[in-house]
Amino acid sequence: MAPVSNAQKSAAAQQFMQLTGAPERVAQRFLKTSSYKLNEAIDAYFSNGNAPPPGQSAADTQLDKAFDDLRSDEDPKDSIGVESSMAYLGKELKVNLEDASLFVALEMFQAPSIGEITRAGFVEGWKKASTSGTPRASHLKSLVSSLSQDPAYFKRVYRYAFVVGKEPDQRALGLENAVIFWTMLFSRPGLEWKTASHDWLDLWKTFLDEKWTRSVNRDMWNMTLEFALRSMEDETLGFWSEDGAWPSVIDEFVAWCRETKGIARVEERGDGMDVE
Repeated sequence: MAPVSNAQKSAAAQQFMQLTGAPERVAQRFLKTSSYKLNEAIDAYFSNGNAPPPGQSAADTQLDKAFDDLRSDEDPKDSIGVESSMAYLGKELKVNLEDASLFVALEMFQAPSIGEITRAGFVEGWKKASTSGTPRASHLKSLVSSLSQDPAYFKRVYRYAFVVGKEPDQRALGLENAVIFWTMLFSRPGLEWKTASHDWLDLWKTFLDEKWTRSVNRDMWNMTLEFALRSMEDETLGFWSEDGAWPSVIDEFVAWCRETKGIARVEERGDGMDVE
């Protein structure tokens, strides 16, 4: 809706000047021509051959404007909160907020927390994405589809989930949240943690429910992924050894798998392959 009061018109002019670097008389001219519709005024300004502010590209200015369109009256100047960010991700970008897709978007924007997107993260995220000619929702969808096909990209998103998921003043994830995040990441469209004989995600969650009560630090989070990748290559867990550098929770999980689930280790001996 176009401004109707003098105060709203003044605020629109200030926003126009901030985004374009234009003087007030120019801002007023373009705003009057567009009936004080800010987006139309800015589009007309740049379409008229005007350059963006020093040190800022036209893409930066357009993304700044797009970010401001997402902000509610309650949001601070340079970030959007839970309501605005989740509405943008879920409704506009069609991100499934209940699976690994959420972490794809948050990693792209380098969000400081699950309920916040900053102006800098929004602008830089879309600039690096280079989505010219591609709808933004389609770009996110293509990133999500690559999760299960690109181990390096999955690892990047997985590791960022720990950063964005923990409380800013905490060094670890609460166990309940960690289990939720593992469920999101190790299920489609993420990387499914299962093999022909075992649903490892289900085994891991059952083990934690029975045996683990502590929080999840960064080492445990990262090494769980390493263990998951190895177990998908060798479901007998033959890669594990007591002398390895696995954290104690992984050692306990292996012992639990063998004792309660009968998962055996295959060892190569001089006379062939024997089951321990």
